[in-house]
Amino acid sequence: MTAGLVTFSTHVLDASTGRPAAGIGVRLERSIADGVWAPAAEGHADTDGRLRLPEGLEPGVYRVTFGTGAYFDARGSASFYPEVAVTFEATLPGEHCHVPLLLSPFAYSTYRGS
Repeated sequence: MTAGLVTFSTHVLDASTGRPAAGIGVRLERSIADGVWAPAAEGHADTDGRLRLPEGLEPGVYRVTFGTGAYFDARGSASFYPEVAVTFEATLPGEHCHVPLLLSPFAYSTYRGS
C-alpha cells in the first residue's frame, strides 16, 4: 500500500442466525462534492462475512452500503431495511477503517472497529 492511503474492511454478522452474513453485497463510495458520491469499490462478504479491500483509498468521507434486503430475500426472509448505509470519515493517512455490521431482518447496529 502506498503511504498516506487508508484501508477499509468490514465484518457482517447475521444476529437472526448467529452466523456470518456470507455473500452480502457491499458497496463503498467516496464523497466528491456535497451530496455527490463516486464509486470506490464493490464486492461480497466471504464465507466468514468479511470483506477487505486489497488497495488503499485516499483519505476522505466514505459511505458503505450493505445489500441487506437482497441478502434476506435470498434466504426467504422478510426484512425492513432494503439496505443499510453507514457514512464515515477517514482522515488520518495510513489509518485502517473497519466498519462491522450486526444485522437482523428488523434491526442493525454498527460501530468503529479496529
